[in-house]
Amino acid sequence: MLMNWNMLGHGWAVELLKEHVARQEVRLAYLFTGPQGVGRRTLALRLAQALNCLQPPAPGEACHACRICAHIEQMRQPDLAVVQSEQVGGTLKVEQIRELQHDLALHPYEARYRVAVLLRFEEAHPSAMNALLKTLEEPGPQVVIVLTAESAERLLPTIVSRCEVLRLKPLPLEVVDQGLQNIWGVPAEKAILLAHLSGGRLGYGLRLHQDPQQLEQRHIWLDDHQRLLSQNRGERFEYAEALAKDKDVLRGALLVWSSFWRDVLLKAAGSSVPIANFDRSEEIENLALFFGLHNAYQVVSVLQHSLDQLDHNVNPRLLTEVLMLDLPYA
Repeated sequence: MLMNWNMLGHGWAVELLKEHVARQEVRLAYLFTGPQGVGRRTLALRLAQALNCLQPPAPGEACHACRICAHIEQMRQPDLAVVQSEQVGGTLKVEQIRELQHDLALHPYEARYRVAVLLRFEEAHPSAMNALLKTLEEPGPQVVIVLTAESAERLLPTIVSRCEVLRLKPLPLEVVDQGLQNIWGVPAEKAILLAHLSGGRLGYGLRLHQDPQQLEQRHIWLDDHQRLLSQNRGERFEYAEALAKDKDVLRGALLVWSSFWRDVLLKAAGSSVPIANFDRSEEIENLALFFGLHNAYQVVSVLQHSLDQLDHNVNPRLLTEVLMLDLPYA
């Protein structure tokens, strides 16, 4: 079921890049955009393998078995540099770009190309983006740079203009479902749930499968949220105090609740779009009937605003308490 380059889906992107490699027309810089978990990093690593494979079975292909292919897959090949902020939602710093520039000025150690993969580049500090421009304007020999970001609009236009942009979209749910079952051996019931939760983002679905604790934490947050809807202000503030102690935990809960209320909104609107929280269908339908379209939309907006505020370093305790006041009562 796997397509070219051991990728599931995104066949058009694979074919385009494979042709670039086969014809030796590789661009200095690429930008892969799309939601997290859609396959941006995997595609970047596959490009690095195709560029540097020791035993390519055909032009533009990689064997995925030689030493260099194996080390690139593990992201520990000396001619591969993977740069990202310390954590999701963090900041990629200018010092990281300067260190990368030093590495890219060197000749490849054992491969044909030095490949730099800059993940979640929308998290780069403006000074880091400006620093990268120098490398894009004065490329060194045998260097390929791959940026990943959720959208090109979140980067400097001068950077985007110097990249070949490939926009990756989520896969059909049935493709993710069948891929999880047939390739990774995920049981059918779980595969269907992961396909819906991932919204067609295979990478995210795989992470949920490989880390059962994430799925368990999702259940806990959804159960907590269900109780919050019927709790008084004091009980809500007590919960807010505990939740706000860890910013990453707070962000995780907000993302889960946002996904849940998006489903409520879809049901209230009578949409045929598949819901993400497939295992909470009855609960979602009940809330859609109880709150209606307008109130569901208000809750989605409140949760999105809370996420935006969190990314702008608003005090987590204050943010969470305001959220508790804005959540409706059932």
